[in-house]
Amino acid sequence: MSIYDPDPHDDSAPGELVERLDAAIEGLAAANANGGVSPVFEVLDPARDLMFDAKGLDVLYARVPALEAAGFFRGSDWDHPQTLVPSLAFRTVRYGDPVATVVESLSQIRLLAVARGDYLHPSVSAEHAHHFLAQVMAMNLDLVVSDLQEGDRLRPDGLGYAVQNLYHYLLEHLGYENLLEHLVAEVWRVLAQRPVQVDGVKHMVTQIAACLHKPDAVVGEVGEDASQLIDAVFSPTQGCREDPGLDVYAERIAAMDDATLLQEAIAFAQAMHNTGLVSPYMPGFIRYLRTRWNALIPTALGLSYTGADAFHCYPALIHKLIDEALFAETSQATYGLAMMLERGILYSPPVAPSLWRQVRLTLCDAAAQKIVEVFGTRHSPECFLLADVLNVLGRPLGVGQGNYPTCQSTRALSMWAYNAPDVLLRNVAWAARDDEVIMRFEGDNISSRELGAGLASEPPVDVDAVSLLTVPHLDRIYFEMGRRSAGRGEDPHKWVNAEFHGDQVGHGFRIAVDVFTGGLKDFEGFIRDFYAAYHPFYNGNLPVINPQPAGIAVTDSATRFLGWHAITIQRLALDPSRDMRVYFFNPNNDSGQDWGQGIVTSTQGHGELYGEASLPVAEFAARLYVFHYDPLEKGDPAEVPADEVYRAMRLAQESWAMGR
Repeated sequence: MSIYDPDPHDDSAPGELVERLDAAIEGLAAANANGGVSPVFEVLDPARDLMFDAKGLDVLYARVPALEAAGFFRGSDWDHPQTLVPSLAFRTVRYGDPVATVVESLSQIRLLAVARGDYLHPSVSAEHAHHFLAQVMAMNLDLVVSDLQEGDRLRPDGLGYAVQNLYHYLLEHLGYENLLEHLVAEVWRVLAQRPVQVDGVKHMVTQIAACLHKPDAVVGEVGEDASQLIDAVFSPTQGCREDPGLDVYAERIAAMDDATLLQEAIAFAQAMHNTGLVSPYMPGFIRYLRTRWNALIPTALGLSYTGADAFHCYPALIHKLIDEALFAETSQATYGLAMMLERGILYSPPVAPSLWRQVRLTLCDAAAQKIVEVFGTRHSPECFLLADVLNVLGRPLGVGQGNYPTCQSTRALSMWAYNAPDVLLRNVAWAARDDEVIMRFEGDNISSRELGAGLASEPPVDVDAVSLLTVPHLDRIYFEMGRRSAGRGEDPHKWVNAEFHGDQVGHGFRIAVDVFTGGLKDFEGFIRDFYAAYHPFYNGNLPVINPQPAGIAVTDSATRFLGWHAITIQRLALDPSRDMRVYFFNPNNDSGQDWGQGIVTSTQGHGELYGEASLPVAEFAARLYVFHYDPLEKGDPAEVPADEVYRAMRLAQESWAMGR
């Protein structure tokens, strides 16, 4: 029998399982306290056996604090739940080995306790836990709205059934009746930031569609918001309204007259720009227009006069990019291409030649193997890389660092794509062709090939192809620059950031903490200097000319300090309510965060451009700890109002700066 059936001869009653679990947790705590070999595996067996019914899951839920205190997650990625990625969690719990599946399941039970306020975790907030579980549940909706798939039923030890039971449990405790509305809202919230990586979002939309089309599904009412998402992915036009399949659609467009093709083009453009999602049908439509009606392509891409002009100024290059990069499997590159044209960066003289180099590039074996391992073999590694080059150039503020502590390198990719695309394309070419990136630091060359691992010990897998190839090199170089700058009596970022990111970085440098003691250092002067350098009311009404690297002290909704994080200050401007805000890029995949004290980073509704987060100036300054500026273009710090300065100082001193 392939269906799991508990062994009738197993006389381990639930009470005995609980006793075994408690004893194993006590043993684990004792071993970790004494520095011995941690008997984690002794916890896994009874924990897995308890996952098959709700009462057993209640037992595990009640023991979340004990598991954490015993160090169950210690030394693993799960020990840092704030860095976990829903798409990876989905794959682990559904397709991982038995040990990883049970650990991931226990981690999600822990996050349920955090989300419901029954357990206070030092590094993840209730809001973050709820968002995480909402996304993972969306990806696993089929487990609760339909029968198990064959692959789930055949998993060893009946794990498929245990995981299905876990998701019934999660849904029951997080509100089953309103699940779909929350999931749809979550998808729109993420899409408002226009991320480069949307595989997880598309999977969520797929599961929402499956849930809606199940006649007896118990879900709440959903409206146009869900339909718009589903249509954008599966049926954005009249020609593919019933999702007929790529081959059938190709036959249909070949038989369409010009008026119908025009309607298709307009519908594709509207769906793409309304959601940020591209249907797999769209690349085939664009490629067909290449041979029949080339002049209609700008309409299908939804281009303005600026984008259409760039299209017509560089026809050979654009046609080559379409031929080499746009396929059903790389459909998002269509949006990347459209937004790249809209940005007008092709008018910068180095960009078009750099893209021609990219088109003709042959990847080295190491780079090709990395891409094959992550993206598969449906197309060449060069195709997947070129597609994501378009995505990153089109959405420089949509790049994310994935599940890796590489915010500095990801920030650099964003800054280059935004402000120096030729630098980005040069580093991509070196990493892809030579498996090496070379950067200069204070007159000396630093080669990534000669360096050990940086902050990321493992190569990234849940990122775009550009990040996949370049970030490991950049990470090593950044780490080496920091090593060479150590011991100078000041924070290494003072020297590293300008050399690493480029000469656009301001040569002025301010830090709020003493690098030796960690205590605050002239904090009032720090806040005043920030206002004098950046706030238009106090710096002579100067805008931010070049986006600048900065560092923030990240806190959770309970104002607990989580760590230092690299961001980019994009601009300061009045929002629609006439409040001055800081608009910044956050590379951590999701910029909508609650930092406590009512400080909630906004990603839409306050004048944000796609990919920006924003905060009122004082609230942003309250979490700022390091910034660069141009010392020749700074106002008088003494003119900054005291009440504004003291408000920012108070917010900081009552959160991350408490005790400093």
